[in-house]
Amino acid sequence: MEKNHLIIVIAALILIAAAAMLVMPSSQAEENTEITVSAAASLTESFTAIEQEFEAQNPDVDVNMNFAGSGSLRMQIEAGAPIDVFASASQKHMNILEEAQLIDTSTRHDFAENSLVMISPATGEDKENRIMYLENLTDDSVTKIAIGDPEVAPVGRYAKGSLEEASLWDDVSEKLIYAETVKQVLVYVENGEVDAGFVYMTDAMTSNMNEIEIVAQIPVTTNISYPIAIVSSSTEKEVSQEFIDFVISDEGKAIFEKYGFTVTDAN
Repeated sequence: MEKNHLIIVIAALILIAAAAMLVMPSSQAEENTEITVSAAASLTESFTAIEQEFEAQNPDVDVNMNFAGSGSLRMQIEAGAPIDVFASASQKHMNILEEAQLIDTSTRHDFAENSLVMISPATGEDKENRIMYLENLTDDSVTKIAIGDPEVAPVGRYAKGSLEEASLWDDVSEKLIYAETVKQVLVYVENGEVDAGFVYMTDAMTSNMNEIEIVAQIPVTTNISYPIAIVSSSTEKEVSQEFIDFVISDEGKAIFEKYGFTVTDAN
C-alpha cells in the first residue's frame, strides 16, 4: 500500500514538473518589452499622455516613466541606473552626458520649447499685496520666493539667470526657498507658502487659476529647449528609438502643443 502511494506521489510530481515546463516558455513569450524613460518634471503631463498613446499603439511595450529634476536624473544615469531614454529640460545636463559618452549622440533631438513665468498666490481684488513686476520682489512685504535649485532643476537656473540679468539676484537671495523640481515650486505657491515663484508656463497652465496668478512672462538668457536621447547603456535601443520617433512625430507634437509647449522641428 505504501509502495503504491509513493508511486502516485512521484507520478503527480512528474506531471506538475512537466506542466511547469510547458507553461514557462509560453508565459515568457508573452512578456512585454519594458523601457524606462527618465523625463524632466515639467514633462509630467505631456509625457504621461505620450506614454499612454505609445503603449496603445504598441501593446507589446511597457513604458516606465521616471520624473524628477533634470540634474537628478542626469546623476542617476551617471551612477549607472538602468535608464533607456532621457528627456531633459535643459541642454546643459544632456551636454554633460554626451561629453561623458553616456548617451547615443546620433539619437539626440530637440523636441519642444517652454517659457518662464513668475507666479504668485491668487490675491483676488487685493491690489495692495499684488506682485506685478520682478522689481516688486525686493519689497519688504515679500519674504519668501520659491525657485528651483539651480544645480538640479533647470527652471531654477533659468530663473537665477533672469534675476542676475535684472541685477536683482543679490537683493532677493536671502528670500529664496529652493525646490527640487518645478512641480514643488508650483505647490509652494498654490498653498500660499511663499509670496512668489518661478515656473514654466506649461506648469502654470496645469494649476487652478483660483489659486495662482501668472504675474509675468520672464525673459531668459538662453532658450528653454528640451532634448531627448537614448542612454548608451540601454539594452532596448530599438524600442527606445521607436519611442523617440513617436515623441518627435506629428502626433507627438500635437500632444506637446496641447499642454502648452512650443514644438520644434527635430534636428
